[in-house]
Order: sequence, then structure tokens, then C-alpha cells
Amino acid sequence: MPTINQLIKKSRVKSQPKDKTVALTRGFNVLKNRPVFFSSPFKRGVCTKVSTTTPKKPNSALRKIARVRLTNGMEVTAYIPGEGHNLQEHSVVLLRGGRVKDLIGVRYHIVRGVLDTQGVEKRRQGRSLYGNKKPKQDKKSRAVKVSDNVKASG
Repeated sequence: MPTINQLIKKSRVKSQPKDKTVALTRGFNVLKNRPVFFSSPFKRGVCTKVSTTTPKKPNSALRKIARVRLTNGMEVTAYIPGEGHNLQEHSVVLLRGGRVKDLIGVRYHIVRGVLDTQGVEKRRQGRSLYGNKKPKQDKKSRAVKVSDNVKASG
């Protein structure tokens, strides 16, 4: 227990919360060959290995993961969300933060539908996270819906 005099000389230091996505907080200055500290929401990288792994105890599956070398020189493990993917070695991907709770050491997600990663095919609900565009409707079905609305309001 510090005395009052000790606290007057040197006050208590607030502890900073530790960052959970370290690779997103670092950049790299190639000219000076030094790390630069600034946060970014996404980082680009190149896949060095694409594989599957099994989750922790109560769960059972083959989860798809990729080892990615980022533009800041760090190499991290990232999860590939959704059903099916087109990634292979040397694919350029975009990473975002977000861990996978049942995979050890996986703290990043690959963003679907950006750069070399294609979106999930035949995805109709929750498309945003899986890089899928809104499906086009044919003109006939659209015209029928408009005429039904006009009749209902009239």
C-alpha cells in the first residue's frame, strides 16, 4: 500500500487494454525499414497456405483457414467464412479483425467478395458478410408486384 507522499510524487497509472488484433495496428515503412503504429480496419495480404483444421473440444468440423502474409510483413492465420471458397496459395485477400472462438490462434477473418476472394454462391440471406450482390429480379415479376400494390391502395 503506497503512502500519501508516494502517491503525490507519482500517481497511479491507468492500465491500457491490450489490443486483440495486433496485425491491424502495425504498418511498415519500407524506406526507413521500420514499423509504424497506426490502426487500420483492414489489411491486405497474400495467402501462403490454405488448409483445414479441427475446432476445440465440444465442436467437430473441418474449418477452412489460411495463413496470410500481410503488407506489414506479419504472418497471421485467418478464417475463411461461408460455404466453399476459391482461395489457393498466392491469392491476394483482405483481412478484418474478429476471432473464431473454437479455433485456437485464429484472430482474423477474410473478407469475401473483395480482391481474389469470391462471394458465397447462392447466398440469399445475410449476403453482406459473404460478398454477395442482391439478386436481379426479372421485369415481369416486378411489374406484377407494382400493379398489386396499386390495386390494394385504390
